[in-house]
Amino acid sequence: MNYELSPLLLRRNNFTFNWQEKTFLMGILNVTPDSFSDGGEFNNTESALSQAQYMIENGADIIDIGGQSTRPGAEQISLEAEINRVIPVIKAIRKNYSIPISIDTTRAKVAEIAVEAGADIINDISGGTFEVEMLPTAAKLGIPIILMHIRGTPKTMQQMTDYQDLVGEITNFFTTQINKAIACGIARENIIIDPGIGFAKDSAQNIELLKRLSEFQSFKLPILVGVSRKSFIGHILNKTNPKERVWGTAAACCRAIAGGANILRVHDVPQMYDVIRVADAFK
Repeated sequence: MNYELSPLLLRRNNFTFNWQEKTFLMGILNVTPDSFSDGGEFNNTESALSQAQYMIENGADIIDIGGQSTRPGAEQISLEAEINRVIPVIKAIRKNYSIPISIDTTRAKVAEIAVEAGADIINDISGGTFEVEMLPTAAKLGIPIILMHIRGTPKTMQQMTDYQDLVGEITNFFTTQINKAIACGIARENIIIDPGIGFAKDSAQNIELLKRLSEFQSFKLPILVGVSRKSFIGHILNKTNPKERVWGTAAACCRAIAGGANILRVHDVPQMYDVIRVADAFK
């Protein structure tokens, strides 16, 4: 219920996310050679900066930068490799634009260096479970953190979809991690939750999550949803090429907004910008 959510204030540039205002758009910027739909396209600073500019000009509210692929089966890269991929891009974007930047990482050290370089938000697909230092680091930095639900790791997660109570188990995960975050000193208004569409969930489970997304509003925290180009859309449409799933993504984004999503994480910013504006008109 958006009217119950506290606004999120970023310390840099005093940017405010007023959740009553609209659904916010997070543009994905993967600076990786192996992400599932755009690997290798933006893995140098020049091409990444150009893509960031394109997304900013077409309606993105946040740029989410990741140097570690989280596609199913992905191997983890070294700490040094991840830092070398993301930090030059963050610095280049921050030098040219004031847009909020999130760092997509599960590593506390990467998060800390990224914030020093200009990032504003931590986006942790492990929900603070891969590294015990992540939640204390976010607390020390005083910045928002996105806690996503996952089982296993990107390499193993798709063998871990045996839920007895899908929404109940994810709810329990959030309850635990939110309490840990607050105990570490993270302000409640600095927590965003993400049910982790496609992460240790099969196609039917992803659809169930979208149908029942509103149940997570009980936490009275902003909800981020990432459905962009994902395989469950490909299964529905019989499209193996992720880039052919734009309009399937649009439909899933509409369902997410109807279910209470506050942020949508997407590849196709211009198209989803239009989708959000129309869907928000029906709220």
